[in-house]
Amino acid sequence: MSVQYHKLSNGFRIVTENMPGLKSAAIGIWITAGGRHERLDQNGIAHFLEHMAFKGTTTRSALQIAEAIEDVGGYINAYTSRECTAYYARVLEADVPLALDVVADIVLNPVFDHAEIEIERGVILQEIGQANDTPDDIIFDWLQEDSYRDQPLGRTILGPSERVRAFTREDLMSFVSEHYGPGQMILSAAGAVDHEAIVRLAETLFGHLTPRALREADPARFTGGETRRVKDLEQAHIALAFESPGYRDDAIYTAQIYSSALGGGMSSRLFQEVRERRGLCYTIFAQTGAYADTGTTTIYAGTSGDQLGELAHITIDEMKRAADTMTDEEVARARAQMKAGMLMGLESPSNRSERLARLIQIWDKIPPLEDTIARIDAVTTADVRDMAGQIAHSAPAALALYGPVGNAPSLAALRERQAA
Repeated sequence: MSVQYHKLSNGFRIVTENMPGLKSAAIGIWITAGGRHERLDQNGIAHFLEHMAFKGTTTRSALQIAEAIEDVGGYINAYTSRECTAYYARVLEADVPLALDVVADIVLNPVFDHAEIEIERGVILQEIGQANDTPDDIIFDWLQEDSYRDQPLGRTILGPSERVRAFTREDLMSFVSEHYGPGQMILSAAGAVDHEAIVRLAETLFGHLTPRALREADPARFTGGETRRVKDLEQAHIALAFESPGYRDDAIYTAQIYSSALGGGMSSRLFQEVRERRGLCYTIFAQTGAYADTGTTTIYAGTSGDQLGELAHITIDEMKRAADTMTDEEVARARAQMKAGMLMGLESPSNRSERLARLIQIWDKIPPLEDTIARIDAVTTADVRDMAGQIAHSAPAALALYGPVGNAPSLAALRERQAA
């Protein structure tokens, strides 16, 4: 497999990887414009734009966009994250030029028809309502807000309903003008692709774009805090967050191995102690996520209201124990899980194209896969214990509670247990 990278004169970047033996390809445009690039009055607009891209262009109606890809058996979709917006398609080898043409069309030529804006506004409001009615979704939005209070990184991707109701066509066009320049775009493709052919197509489709100044996202600052929403639900939901390294920090691999050993699978400490030995919950897990300049290690569980205090205390105790008793076997297992998950995922052209885009966004180059494996293998048990100690005793932390949580321990009480 071979990765090739090219940058047009206007700053537009192209990265491809041919995967021999495949008859299909994934191709898309990743734009460095997500939730953390919005001003307060724009919160939710990056996601609104993602929806509007499929509602018609200067050359295709919404139906024609869908038919163009589905007529050849492919699919097209998009997503918005806190650091990017992605528009992508999966098609057979012969249809790669068509897929790129359609994706370029929806990114560069949306019409933002007033009637379609109103229809999609209603769709997004329904999406917000659905998220608000899903406890194990909404609790992570509250946790994010607690972690990064009064910052773009702490706001929801969907945005609040009142802002979504107020967005105008001019607001959408203004955000595009600010953030959809060629220097913010990455074309990534993997599978049955020809690099030179894609570069030629990209030059035709994107080479005319005028460079524009990059608007850097505000630096992140982990603040911590607590949200407690008491509601008559069957389960009490708890989510804890602790600051951990960003993805440009080599310590991210240590943090990810730590969270995997702590709560990443059925053999993990939290699963074994909280679920298997004590039967306090059905779901409990830990995971580490990262951004450009910060990251969070998150623990989530759902249990009954009267058992929430016991579960929270055991979780803090297990975090503290990990700093002293994490074993070589646990670290080796977590390393193996991390490597296997990454390598298995890269058998998919969609996952591979997304990884390529992400690495270009982070480094403006593609580090060899062998280097990543070597960094994972280099993490020692001592490293993981040190990381466990840093996270277990770090303050501030963030806490979100939802459901029958009136008697749940406070963040201050959990911090006292951490420090004990």
